[in-house]
Amino acid sequence: MNRTTRNAPTQLSAPYAEALRDFARTDWLRLNVPGHAADARSSAGLADLLGDGPLSLDVPPLLDGIDLGSDSPLDQALDLAARAWGARRTWFLTNGASQGNRIASLVAASLGDTLVVQRSVHSSVIDGLVLSGMRAAFVQPSIDVAMAIAHGVTAEALAATIAAHPGAAAAYVVTPSYFGAVADVAELARVAHDAGIPLIVDEAWGSHFGFHPDLPANALAQGADLVVSSTHKLGGSLTQSAMLHLGEGPFADDLEPLVERVFHLTQSTSASSLLLGSLDVARQALAGGHAAIEASLATAQRMRRAVRSIGRFQVVSDDFARFPDIVATDPLRVAIDTRSGGISGHEARWHLMHDHRILVEVATDAAIVAVVGAGARPDSARFSRALHALPRTLDLLAEPTLTGLPQPGAVRMTTRDAFLSRSRLVPARQAIGQVSADTLAAYPPGIPNVLPGEVITAELVDFLHRTVAAPHGHVRGAVDPKVTTLRIVDAPLGH
Repeated sequence: MNRTTRNAPTQLSAPYAEALRDFARTDWLRLNVPGHAADARSSAGLADLLGDGPLSLDVPPLLDGIDLGSDSPLDQALDLAARAWGARRTWFLTNGASQGNRIASLVAASLGDTLVVQRSVHSSVIDGLVLSGMRAAFVQPSIDVAMAIAHGVTAEALAATIAAHPGAAAAYVVTPSYFGAVADVAELARVAHDAGIPLIVDEAWGSHFGFHPDLPANALAQGADLVVSSTHKLGGSLTQSAMLHLGEGPFADDLEPLVERVFHLTQSTSASSLLLGSLDVARQALAGGHAAIEASLATAQRMRRAVRSIGRFQVVSDDFARFPDIVATDPLRVAIDTRSGGISGHEARWHLMHDHRILVEVATDAAIVAVVGAGARPDSARFSRALHALPRTLDLLAEPTLTGLPQPGAVRMTTRDAFLSRSRLVPARQAIGQVSADTLAAYPPGIPNVLPGEVITAELVDFLHRTVAAPHGHVRGAVDPKVTTLRIVDAPLGH
């Protein structure tokens, strides 16, 4: 790419990625890091795994013509991303949306000591509470009891929690949900702003929003002040790459320098050029990919239409109108109630993977979630054939036995104090009634079921044991895979 193009980038260009390609095409004698030196002869294992191309594109930071100096290709890529999402400023993250959630949590700590936060946030937000030392005032999401899944929060619920905690630092919500439920961000932003605090949105699953008229508007367009975007999920960048967007709102002047400082605190000084480059080309594809996104939307719609027409299974989002917090649905998420078709979600996922070589994003007792990336066109007919070939293993006349979501235990300590306190391991049953020192989350989706500082309940222990007993069941943060022991606070911090 020529220098003139770099000086006038458009959404159809990818200045940072193109600079990497220019660099890789040059015959360099590389006597710097990374140690593979882009030499397939001395790095045969990496070359066999990845091919020669990624080795040549894997360059260190601070290179003239790539990321060094004012108006570098990286600066241009960041500016293009900000404009594409409607942000005042955008940061590229190389440790996923989890890094963005930790940044946002640390930034909020400079605004006050209490964070009003949706209880069903990702565990990385709880990690942020540990790092920041903030107190949490939780807003409960709506729960689909029949499906045992959490959705979002209403403006009324958010307003009530803020009112109960005057002087709160910020409000923190999640939308869309893992199952594609979209909250009313405009109303949530209004409530937060009326209270004089910023709205932070974990929009990890909505990086593609706003890039097609049939997709929901993104959170920035609806007044959010700081938005975490997991670009790799449906936006097409490489795994572990994400973005953090600052909105053009009433808090932008105060937030921008704080975000910049915390970003440098959390970002590697050797950020992967492969991840950064993938964010640049993902933005290019989204911004110029109307036709490709249209095809993805049509593919997802065919998947849902097949489910409805055959009638064995049900589409989870068809029931979203019952919930006041849900104002829209992500059409690229295909969530299917498998229990209605005579098989648990965990069993369905196992058979799809082992019998049909089909991977879905997540399974619960009652459902599976398939996702169609923006621009992707998976074989919808193959998925439908495999789905409807699944065995029937449940007695539909019997009472359904679901791994329901446990109610949170009482809060006894702040997240940070409990996490850093002296602790000990005890058998899981003996932990009932004690204060947890760990964050435990059925994963995916990684929504915490118990937090440091919360009392461990019998309901929680039963839930965790049922989770790990299910196919692919996993509890993030558990001391052992079967959750036979739990870590409890032995003595409060400072004692």
